Order: sequence, then structure tokens, then C-alpha cells
Amino acid sequence: MNASLYKISVRYGIVAGILSFVLLIALYYMGRHPFMIAPYLDFRILLFGIFIFFALKEVRDFYQQGELYFWQGMIGGAIVVLLAGVISSAGLIVFGNFEPDFIASYINRMTVYLQTFSKEDIERIGKEVFDRNLKALPATNIYEMAKTYFAQGLAIGLFVSIILSVITRKQPKN
Repeated sequence: MNASLYKISVRYGIVAGILSFVLLIALYYMGRHPFMIAPYLDFRILLFGIFIFFALKEVRDFYQQGELYFWQGMIGGAIVVLLAGVISSAGLIVFGNFEPDFIASYINRMTVYLQTFSKEDIERIGKEVFDRNLKALPATNIYEMAKTYFAQGLAIGLFVSIILSVITRKQPKN
């Protein structure tokens, strides 16, 4: 296998990471705290989908004569997702250290949100778990938030990578 898979995936991963960070900041300044958005509505699903698809398509069509195996797609997708996650999480740490209201607004909004839970919701979660999470919220810091953001990005990226590796793969006809 040639190095084109790595080079192209790195290029797309860097751009995806920068764009992910920019979108994160844009959401915050538009009044939608990015950590208050449900994971199934996360913009990274679409972002990773676009960047992984085009990275794999470029490798397949321009460097491998129309062939791409599933494992190559998974490697390319993993590189894109890992780089995007590292870059956007590092940017988040820098931003959180320069914008103190980022963490404070998250804590305030999440506290208000958690206080709207009904008794049935709290019982379903577990009263102890709910109370522990509510009490731990004021101690939240930017490093924990970046770690969570990175982990969520890996989960989203793995899911998207599997789907796109299957869609874009083309094996040689023997």
C-alpha cells in the first residue's frame, strides 16, 4: 500500500479538525452552547461523513485505480477522526482558557436543564447518579470537557467510518 492513504487522510483530518473547532466556537457565539446539543444532532456526524467520504474517494479513484478495501477505509477514516479530534480538542482547551464564560455558561445551562427533570426521569436514571452528577457539575473544567468532546468524536467517527468504508470499498474483480 502506498503512502497516499496516509497523506490524504492527514490532510483531510487537519482541515476537519480546524473546521470542527471553528464550528464549535461559532455555535457558542450564536448562543447555542455546543455541549448542550444532543450527540445524535452533533454537527460532527455530517462533518466526519463529508471528510471521510472525500478522503476515501480520492484515494480510491486517483491513487489505487478504483480499488479500496474495507480495512483501508477504516485506516483512512481513523486517521481523519483522530486528527480532527486532537486538533479540535486542543483548540477547545485553548479557547476555554481564554474565554472563562465558556465553562461558566455550560455549568449554568446544564444546572438549569437538570433541574427541569421530572421525578420519573430522575428515578429512571437513579437518584444517586443524578445527585452525584448535579453536585459534580460546578467542578467541571475545560480539560474534562475536551476529553469528553474527544471521546464523543471518536465514537461518532468510528460509526461513520464503518459505514463509509463499506460504501466506498471496491475490490478487484478476479
